[in-house]
Amino acid sequence: MTSPVASLSSLELLFADLLEQQQESSANPPVHLWNPEKSGDMDMRIDREGRWIHEGGEIKRQALVKLFSSIIKREGDSYFLVTPVEKWQINVDVAPFFIVAAKLEVRGSEQAVVLTSSTGEQLVVGKKNPLWVDYDQQDHQPIPQVTLRDNLTALISRSVYYQLIDWGQMVSGPSGADLFLHSMGEQFLLGHMEAD
Repeated sequence: MTSPVASLSSLELLFADLLEQQQESSANPPVHLWNPEKSGDMDMRIDREGRWIHEGGEIKRQALVKLFSSIIKREGDSYFLVTPVEKWQINVDVAPFFIVAAKLEVRGSEQAVVLTSSTGEQLVVGKKNPLWVDYDQQDHQPIPQVTLRDNLTALISRSVYYQLIDWGQMVSGPSGADLFLHSMGEQFLLGHMEAD
């Protein structure tokens, strides 16, 4: 029998404490196992900055927001709050989570980027939690996102995105330059600058 430590990659061993913190911060109910019939639509919306709006008013109690964020489930392009016996559809403007902080951990020649959501969940950008940038179709502004858990995404705040850009590395090519962020041995495209 192989020990769990033996099956970890050298990068996973190097950043094992960060990966453990991520696992602890995202310990949630097993919503992936809950598949009740749809109960209906709820007047609940998560806005662009991760604020939960119920019947027109923002939910201010952080404990309640944390509870709701632990039972959210995505099916296709739809989002639901689920329990073993109920399933209520809610609206999400961009992503159900919002990244508010970033930390760069450098160990030896490797680095890991740790992101924190407004609900306190932490993730380490890497193969399991990839980062990408979409662009608004009207104004072409960047919409940086990361996979938080399961198939749930988080929008990265503008200030954190600028921090990631500061940590990025420019790679020049014939059509211009690409800016990449490196984390857990992977590289993630943050943006492209066209050649003159």
